[in-house]
Amino acid sequence: MENRVAIVTGASRGIGRSITEALAARGARIVAVDLDMQATEQFVAELKASGAEAIAVQGNVTDSADVERMFEEALKAFSQVDILVNNAGITQDALLLRMKDEQWDAVLNVNLKGAFLCTRSAAKIMSKQRYGRIINIASIVGQMGNAGQANYCASKAGLIGLTKSNARELARRNVTVNAVAPGFIATAMTDALPEKARQELSSQIPMERLGGPEDIANAVIFLATEASGYITGQVLAVNGGMYM
Repeated sequence: MENRVAIVTGASRGIGRSITEALAARGARIVAVDLDMQATEQFVAELKASGAEAIAVQGNVTDSADVERMFEEALKAFSQVDILVNNAGITQDALLLRMKDEQWDAVLNVNLKGAFLCTRSAAKIMSKQRYGRIINIASIVGQMGNAGQANYCASKAGLIGLTKSNARELARRNVTVNAVAPGFIATAMTDALPEKARQELSSQIPMERLGGPEDIANAVIFLATEASGYITGQVLAVNGGMYM
């Protein structure tokens, strides 16, 4: 990935951080986007210390003007955009009958509208370049559903539909669009679960363990390289066999 430029949203923590580190380790120049500028600047400083080229950009993916500015900053720094990873996402869980309008709107805005806005901006650049890799971070619950997460499930299912539609539109421009659908991944949130709850969760997975952020990063790396050049509109499930 030497000389490729990668934008990762929600880059400073969790899965986004792991993806960004993996891209940087393979020579990509990094545009790390997050709302938390302090955390992002600290992360970028660590990337630079390891030898990577990287910039931190504060950005709200739900605001079209802010998204356009993010991409302008990327072009100003590196003159191109080759890879976009739409990773920014939030949860606001509640049972259907208790879910508030604001909870629905907030999750759909970040998880789905944010990916749409970033993809639209990236597509303009990548179409002119006649090259691009767009990877959307979906979820297993966007494929199978989950009680108490109607908003999150709908946003991730919508992201899969967006992936397939955009893949058809951009294929002739040599821009691939794919999704990675993580299963249950060990993060700070799952680390906080009681041991019994973690065991019950693992028992639902044929591989009998949670995945790690690096498992998602490895899938993203494959879809971001030349090795996946004839793959587009696909959903790569990384879930230990929990949903097939």
